[in-house]
This record gives sequence, C-alpha cells and structure tokens, in this order.
Amino acid sequence: MEGEIISARQFTIIVFLFSIGTTILIIPATMANAVKQDAWISAIIGVILSLLLVKLFISLGNRTPNLTFIEANEKILGKFIGKLTSVGFISLPLLSAGELFFFIGTFMKTEIMPETPKVAFAILFSIIILFATYLGVEVFARCAEILFPLFLFLFVVFVICISPQIDVKNVQPILDTPTKSLLVGILYFMSTFSFPLVVLLMIFPSAINERKSAQKGFYIGSVAGGLVLTVIIALSVLVLGATNTSHQSYPSYALAQNISIGNFLQRIEVIMAFMWMFTIFVRSYVYFYASVKGLAQIFNIKDHRPLILPLGMISIAFSQIIHPNIVHSIKYNEETWPLFTLTLTILLPLLLLFVAKLRKIQCAEKVRNILSERVVIEEKNNN
Repeated sequence: MEGEIISARQFTIIVFLFSIGTTILIIPATMANAVKQDAWISAIIGVILSLLLVKLFISLGNRTPNLTFIEANEKILGKFIGKLTSVGFISLPLLSAGELFFFIGTFMKTEIMPETPKVAFAILFSIIILFATYLGVEVFARCAEILFPLFLFLFVVFVICISPQIDVKNVQPILDTPTKSLLVGILYFMSTFSFPLVVLLMIFPSAINERKSAQKGFYIGSVAGGLVLTVIIALSVLVLGATNTSHQSYPSYALAQNISIGNFLQRIEVIMAFMWMFTIFVRSYVYFYASVKGLAQIFNIKDHRPLILPLGMISIAFSQIIHPNIVHSIKYNEETWPLFTLTLTILLPLLLLFVAKLRKIQCAEKVRNILSERVVIEEKNNN
C-alpha cells in the first residue's frame, strides 16, 4: 500500500467534501443558537479566517513534503517527543471516526428507521469505511470523484426547491447580535469546518502528484465547502427562522421537509439525507484512514492493513459510548470540541512550524534550489 498517489483534482474534491462532512446537518442549529439571525455572517467570517489555517497547513506540509503529519512530528520534534505528540494527534481522528458512526446511527434511527438499533447502522456503515480503507486512498479518491457531481446536482436541486419558502424577515435585523456572540459563532463554525482540515496532512502533500496544484486545490476546496455550509445556514434561518433552527437536532433535514412545489413535489428530504451520506462517508474515511496509517507509522509497521479490523471494532465501540444521547453530543460539540481541536489543529502545527524554522528543516527541493542559485552566483562572480 506504500507509494499511493492521487491527483491534485482528486485532492481538491476530497477537501471540498471533507470540509462539509457532518457539519451540513448539525451546524445550523449550533450557529442559530449562538448568533441567532446573524448566523450566516459568522459563517462567512469563519470561511475567510479559515484561509489562514489552510495557509498554516500548507506551510507545514511544504516543510516535509515527502512525509505524513505523523512522520513530520518525529522529524521535527525528535523521535521521543514526536511519538508522544503523534499519539495525542491520533486520538483526534480515532475519536472523531467513532463519533461519526454515532451520528449515522442516531440520525438513521431518529429520522428514518426508528425500530432499528443504532449499533446496526454503525456496523453497516463501518464495514464500508473499513473496506474502503483496505482498498487504499487511490480507490477512495476515485470514489470521491464519482460522488462529487452527484452532490453538486443534489445541492442545486435542493436550493432551487427550497427557495420559494424564503422569508427575508427571518434575518432581520442584520448585525443585531452582540460582538461576543458573533465571535463564539465563528469559533463554533471553524471548529467543525476548518479545524479538522489538519487531518488532511496525512495525505497532503506526500500522496499527491502535483504539489503546487494541490496547494491551490486546498484553498479552492475549503472555500467551496465553506460557501455550501454558509448557504445551508442562511437557508435554514431564512426558511425556518433562527428560533426554530436552534431547536432542531437536524435543521437542514427539517428544512428539506418543508419543500413543497405544487401538490406533487413534497417530502423529498431524502435529497438532504443523500448529500449528508456522501460527505460523512468522505470525512469518516479520512478520519479512519489517518488513524490506521498514523498508528502504523508510530509503531513502524510497513503495512497498515492488519490494523484496520481492530481499529474498526474500537471505533464501533466508541460510537456506542462516546455520547449517551444527542443532547450530550450537542453540548460536547459546543463546549469541549472547540478547545480539544484548538490544541491539536492550531497550537501543534504552529509549534511544529516554529521548531522546523528554528532547526532549519525545509523542503529538499527548496534547499537544492538555494544551492543551485548560489552556484550560479559564484560562477558569475568568478567570471
């Protein structure tokens, strides 16, 4: 499984779908609860600020372009400290994979098949993720290419169908929210949208064939994903109102239930369910792949595939114990998740980038370019 390479276009699509993830279903409620009718404004600011995070991740990735994030930890911080920070980092995608399995089970049981136990959905969905991880990141990237146009088509259909229900009065008065609440909303949005993008450093740029194009793709995918989420948040507030949105467990799904064109096009909330399935599949895969690949690299295991089944079983177990109910999940994502991810997705990359500059660890290609420029200058001086 070593030496798997994906294209920059495939990486851009992965960034786009990964950044949306579960956020498309749950973030409108959190944002409306914190920022009320100005939730869409916090989302726009969050997308803009997220570009700084992407810049941080790209700068760190370019320091060690042939290494994953786990390998870069050991190279920059040393073997002992690097392994310690790597173990801490692996806890993020591993716990997150279990939480996504929880979301799948809870959503399916609550909204679609109430008589089926949640663990059944978690097991069925995990089998797909485990099999995709076994096949490798190249196969997954091709699958993301297939899902991408389907997602765009469903998203456009969804927006067109719900547009007649828009009431502009629901977002008035604009900018009436206190600054503190606006900042809290930005933090909530970024913690679920852009903070997790650090996990993509397990792929970028070590597993991509065109690194410069992939850098642009990182920005493009993030901005496009952020715009989709901003539209979903804005539509939720415009159609349902800020109060109703904040009281819904899955506001965007409830939003889709309001679609009614004439007397024949109704109850097509399955559109939102399919969109969410596509994006949660991508995010779940990346989380689980990062966990398996990272753990294998921590213990110097060349083939990570033997770890897939045991870590899959652990993730399923996490899905059953990580949250007792959806209320606990919402509270966790509002109070604990932002601080937890802040440490591993911002402070740790900043530390690595600072130490790398201090130790003068930089891209081998950049070093060769500097040396070649010095040779040229010396030749000119000699002449």
